[in-house]
Amino acid sequence: MRAAVLHTHGQPPSHAEHPDPVAGVGSSIVRVTAAPIVPLDLLCASGTSYFGPPALPYVPGVQGVGVVEESSTVPAGTRVFFATSAGMTAGDGSLAERAAVPDEDLVALDVPVLDAAVAAIGLSGVAGWMALTWRARMQAGERVLVLGGGGAVGQVAIGAARVLGASGVVAVVRSDASRERALAAGADEVVALSPDTDELTRLLGDPTYDVVIDPVFGVAATAASRVLAPGGRLVNLGGSSGDEAVFSSSVLRSRTASVLGYTNNALTTDQRRDALTAVLQHAAVGAITVAYETVTLADVATAWTRQSTGRTAGRLVLTIT
Repeated sequence: MRAAVLHTHGQPPSHAEHPDPVAGVGSSIVRVTAAPIVPLDLLCASGTSYFGPPALPYVPGVQGVGVVEESSTVPAGTRVFFATSAGMTAGDGSLAERAAVPDEDLVALDVPVLDAAVAAIGLSGVAGWMALTWRARMQAGERVLVLGGGGAVGQVAIGAARVLGASGVVAVVRSDASRERALAAGADEVVALSPDTDELTRLLGDPTYDVVIDPVFGVAATAASRVLAPGGRLVNLGGSSGDEAVFSSSVLRSRTASVLGYTNNALTTDQRRDALTAVLQHAAVGAITVAYETVTLADVATAWTRQSTGRTAGRLVLTIT
């Protein structure tokens, strides 16, 4: 089969022939139609993640969309979203014509959303939705601040906050392009990220945010913690701007505010399936969107480099036919 094959840690994969996957006990063969290149793919392939360097060669790709070809539990022809552990454990991933997927990681799709759009939303959609509903326990009428509002998780969180009844949604972004994505996702207001914590705090305004969704940490999280409303919750699910933030004890205590951690890895299979299904139902009517562009599998090396350097107009999705 044709696949994106990684031969050297830290280098882009190449478009090459690779052995077809073999279905084992409890797994199915999926013919892949669309698969995104996500930050976790880059991290694992770098060989520097806490999972350790993956054995080479291997096919990256931790999520994708396709059609079941061979399975003992799922009818052939079923359209599915799937997750893989490629780069984290031994085995190949989604950036190929076919993938072997544990049956428990298959989510049947019955919504009229394009395969590329499903791939763009994927596990970022799960994270944005569950950070709001499961971790922050957001209530209708609450005010929401989304850090990294131009990213995939941020865009989903903005749209999800709207459909869950937020009284207002403000996004913090890095660039003009991110600003446009956040506004398209449904943000009422967009604030440009400042490297100065005091300046960003001032730009965010009065401490009236009930929920903060934070995939970035760093300066943005420090400023956001200062504008939490009484009983406010800041949910961190990433550290793209750094691994440290500074919180004031007196501010948190005086407002009985909470700083909470989130990871998709803490979810059960049922939770992940239900969250993705909910997000895609809203995506089907345009209420939740993630900007993306498609590239062919043959162009994977260029797409990989663009993703690693941030030269994209949204999530890059490989289309595989």
